[in-house]
Amino acid sequence: MSTAANSTARYRDARVGGCTQAVLDTGTDGLQRLRSTEALGWFPPRLTDALEQWAAEAPDRTFVAKRVQGGDWRRIAYAEMLQRARAVGQALTARGLSAERPIAILSDNDLEHLTLVLGAMWAGIPVTPVSSAYSLISQDYGKLRHIAETVTPGLVFAASPAFGKAISAVFGADVEVVLTEGTLDDRTVTPFDALLATVPAASGDAAHALVGPDTIVKFLFTSGSTKLPKAVINTQRMLCANQQMLRQCLAFLADEPPVLVDWLPWNHTFGGNHNVGLVLYNGGTLYIDEGKPTPKGMAETLRNLREVSPTIYFNVPKGFEEIAFAMDADPVLRRSLFARVQAFMFAGAGLSQAVWDKLDTHGEAEVGERIRIITGLGMTETAPSCTFAVGTDVRSGWIGLPVPGVEVKLVPDGAGDTAKTEVRFRGPNVMPGYWRAPQQTAEAFDGEGYYRTGDAVKFIDPAEPTRGLLFDGRTAEDFKLSTGTFVSVGPLRAKVTLAGAPCIQDVVVAGLNRDEIGLLVFPRVDECRKLAAADGLEAESLPVPELMHTPAVRDFFQRVADQLWRAGTGSANRPARMHVMAEPPSIDKGEVTDKGSINQRAVLLHRAALVEALYEGRDSDPFVILPIR
Repeated sequence: MSTAANSTARYRDARVGGCTQAVLDTGTDGLQRLRSTEALGWFPPRLTDALEQWAAEAPDRTFVAKRVQGGDWRRIAYAEMLQRARAVGQALTARGLSAERPIAILSDNDLEHLTLVLGAMWAGIPVTPVSSAYSLISQDYGKLRHIAETVTPGLVFAASPAFGKAISAVFGADVEVVLTEGTLDDRTVTPFDALLATVPAASGDAAHALVGPDTIVKFLFTSGSTKLPKAVINTQRMLCANQQMLRQCLAFLADEPPVLVDWLPWNHTFGGNHNVGLVLYNGGTLYIDEGKPTPKGMAETLRNLREVSPTIYFNVPKGFEEIAFAMDADPVLRRSLFARVQAFMFAGAGLSQAVWDKLDTHGEAEVGERIRIITGLGMTETAPSCTFAVGTDVRSGWIGLPVPGVEVKLVPDGAGDTAKTEVRFRGPNVMPGYWRAPQQTAEAFDGEGYYRTGDAVKFIDPAEPTRGLLFDGRTAEDFKLSTGTFVSVGPLRAKVTLAGAPCIQDVVVAGLNRDEIGLLVFPRVDECRKLAAADGLEAESLPVPELMHTPAVRDFFQRVADQLWRAGTGSANRPARMHVMAEPPSIDKGEVTDKGSINQRAVLLHRAALVEALYEGRDSDPFVILPIR
């Protein structure tokens, strides 16, 4: 029995509520609906009201901190941030910016970025945070150009001249450029310090007085599927309502000001709305982590966690995996992480049971108790949280019950054994629509105003539905084999990545109108190098195709393929062939988002020749694996 299934284990006490009970109704249309038994409490009309509250109640408490060039922490207290936000808000008001001419932010999380967002929020001017990869990694700036054409910014901000090439290629001369430091050869640049030096005046106060629940805070772009990403309108009501939902579900947030050590990017709803908002709404402290869940980036994350003990910790599964294994030989890290943390939460993919169990083991060894691991479902269009599973019996894949204020509708998609059930949401945290996209907005909602998520769910226990929901993949990813057999892609992807841990990063499932399932596997190159090195090779210098052809690596993937074949119970869940990719997914082709999520459709479209090689059984670059049957 896995340790996660041990119901007698002791867990750290942390108050939860809001989404622990629900009412299930069946409407006259025959569809099931879920809602929390707890009503949504009052929330402010503007998120900056929380900034004013904490500036008055805890003026000297650190709101946000970031290391200066890798050294000591530069801290900004609540009272100082309020002053900065008012100054920047005044400067932005004087420029006549608006929803028609918003602010584009090209660089990553930092103190100036957050100050600009709060200043714009104060003045009622939307911002558009953009992945830095669209400026620094992309070669054609296609995604950045699409974003600029969609929102038509009147001002663009970046941290340094490193963004100059992208700015020159995409933004016209009529768009003001603000940089934290440095200049550009071909453009006039406004230093960020000039915005900070602005003296608040009556016009800024007047602009702030007009900000209300319907005011647009930001445009967040979806990752997109085979189409270009859409601009999701995020309003004050959405953000404030969702933070109140979070406070009621994670009730311990009100018991002690939360402390976060967080790297999650602010151009995504989880980092920029959920985590930053959670700190601000509850008067906490955010330590900006410049690390990443990569072999090179984890060193900085581990350094920060040794120094700062969070009260709640968020990461993607790979980050938790690295931290869990690092604690095996790092007692300082383990002591700091478990000192006062009340919950872990992951997003982006499923957390393997092995990592889950290891976190439990470390908790019991360090403090004599486990830390609850929270899961849920949220999205850009819902600001983001809609459901949570907050109990101590949670498993990977559970998404729980609706948060207060959110109504869930369950809509069957298909019939018989192949049917999926789409989950739809309605509530004050749901977007009013996509910016300048009326047709896509209309298609996003059903006749009752529920947002169509495209996510499939099922009950954890059909006999006891109020135990909550289980994620069941994306309805649009699923397909049928030539035999008419339905393939559920989400659960199969999770099964493959778990079987291939830690050497499989992600997988694309092929087989539409074919006899068998095929897999296109994206490997974790750093983990494959470890395999080759353990076999006595100088793996660090090997090109990726040669690395994949080394005996240890080939043997590993062959064993995974054979295991998947033997574990399959039929053609719908038994991969018959596997192709390990030497070329990583392309951000310019839309094969991967900036947060690392694989786009199944785009990969299959752009790598059609590899799919043909896979089904013809031809050895190619790097290789095709045919399981032993």
